[in-house]
Amino acid sequence: MKAPRRAVLAGGMLAAAPVSASEEQAARVLPRGVADWIAGGAGGEAALRRNRAALEAATITPRLLTGAGQAELWLRLAGIDLPHPIGIAPFGLHGLMHPEAEAATARGAGGALFIVPMVATRSLEAVAAAAPGAPRWMQIYLQADRGATRDLAARARAAGYGALVVTLSAPVAAWRERDIANGFAPDPARGNGNDRPGYARPLQGGTDPAPTWRDIEALQREGLPVVLKGILHPDDAARAAAMGCGVIVSNHGGRQMESHPASFAALPRVADAVRGRVPLLMDGGIRRGEDVLKALAAGADAVLVGRPAAWALASGGADGVQAMLDRLAAELATAMRLAGVDRLGAITPALLD
Repeated sequence: MKAPRRAVLAGGMLAAAPVSASEEQAARVLPRGVADWIAGGAGGEAALRRNRAALEAATITPRLLTGAGQAELWLRLAGIDLPHPIGIAPFGLHGLMHPEAEAATARGAGGALFIVPMVATRSLEAVAAAAPGAPRWMQIYLQADRGATRDLAARARAAGYGALVVTLSAPVAAWRERDIANGFAPDPARGNGNDRPGYARPLQGGTDPAPTWRDIEALQREGLPVVLKGILHPDDAARAAAMGCGVIVSNHGGRQMESHPASFAALPRVADAVRGRVPLLMDGGIRRGEDVLKALAAGADAVLVGRPAAWALASGGADGVQAMLDRLAAELATAMRLAGVDRLGAITPALLD
């Protein structure tokens, strides 16, 4: 596949075209059903639109004459060093987007955090081998068969994954009207990379439809840190933090329930509940560096991108993913300078109106 169009930023830096252009290019190379499956949301897609609307409505009031110089994006998150606070969210079936599937995404992520999906074309071991030493966490859907969950956790630990990310926002499959209209169902062969005897496919009868906090406590005993994805209510966030679980504020990209609040709208209350005790990340609607700055100002330690990574993978493979992350990081650095801050620790809620 052809690499994405490059653009020159201030200072001569090369980066990918904006995310919107990557989406357009991906739509040209993907089958209609796959493109809609990536782009679509639940029901009438109100939550999907709400994610963008909340970020676009937020404004940043800069401080001037602060002496801010070149922006420093480096951070340490959950014991790992990262070049910037932008990671890749878990999204399944990368083989629908590129022949090298999750291996290409892993190489493109480079030193950025990549949360490897459970429903994957390549096995978690193959993804780890594609980018040795890179920071990566492993997504898990709690299986109805707890033995399968423990087996997957053990495999992730053996392959060098740094944490288990439990996606809690999808105990059952949602009504996605684009997929229904297109008669689209993903090819099961593109998502069996991690399958083993005893595993059941998430959202197709294998996900536990009624997990409890006791299940999270049991998973913590498997030897890896646990991060809970799908948190929107501050009470859930407070309980997760009290247990030592990281938190990802997420409405599943608007793909599960169209009445969900925007992730960004839920973030400040969650941040108040977490109070810096555990890593706090957010996904949902991030498209530009200024979106990242807004999320950090609202309390997130880092953000994750899903659809932008899928579009970049489809349009440019590993190089496309790398260019997309480079572009967002460069935009964030520019936004920080314009806001009057030059380090992540100086980003506070005071920047937001």
